[in-house]
Amino acid sequence: MTNLTSFTVIVTGGSRGYGAGIAEAFVKAGARVWITGRSQDKIQETANRIGASPFVADVADGAAWDRLMAEVIAQTGRLDVLINNAGEGVKIGPASEQTDEAIAQSIASNLTGAMLGCRRAASIMQKQGSGLIVNIGSACSTHAWPGWSVYSAAKAGLLMFTRCLLTELRPHGVRVTSILPSWGQTDFTEAAHLPPRDPAVLAQCISPADLGQLLVQTAQLPAHLVAEEIKLWPMVQPISQL
Repeated sequence: MTNLTSFTVIVTGGSRGYGAGIAEAFVKAGARVWITGRSQDKIQETANRIGASPFVADVADGAAWDRLMAEVIAQTGRLDVLINNAGEGVKIGPASEQTDEAIAQSIASNLTGAMLGCRRAASIMQKQGSGLIVNIGSACSTHAWPGWSVYSAAKAGLLMFTRCLLTELRPHGVRVTSILPSWGQTDFTEAAHLPPRDPAVLAQCISPADLGQLLVQTAQLPAHLVAEEIKLWPMVQPISQL
């Protein structure tokens, strides 16, 4: 099992939800962790609570990625793990009811931002000859549900991008993994203006701590092994698709 005490980790969308749970799990494992988010107050509050370094950034902004990478490399000299967790539902509803602005925002938040981060991390990790990139996707990338077309398309794009990136980086000793969670104990449902889930059901959904534990275990795999894709379902969730 790989020791993470000397690792440098970036977790995007780390101010709350899955991102905060993932970041906290890596901090507890001994890694030095940077978390990003768009709100100065929220990202600072979470960083203080879990012991991470905050960095205010929109993942869809390439210049912000450049500043983040420059800070991390200046302070630690390396990047061991990048976790592209940032994303948002924006507008969940029929395609006919979407706006151009909502579609563009969903693609930027759920696909483009991760690709911008991967491009920069790939360059750093290739030179190191090691590293792990984890893109947090969704079960929506492989399953079809009404109202989820735009979000699902962005996540499906991220899944295929991640698969291709693995083929490019594995010759350099760099691992790339997709994590595809479904129902979670986050504010995604509220933020996407969806009906609230029954509390008894919500309690059995994926918690931020659950996902954090899974990500630490993924990073601790021996360097000669890679988990290409992991789809995570709550046992309480019905599974169906077209």
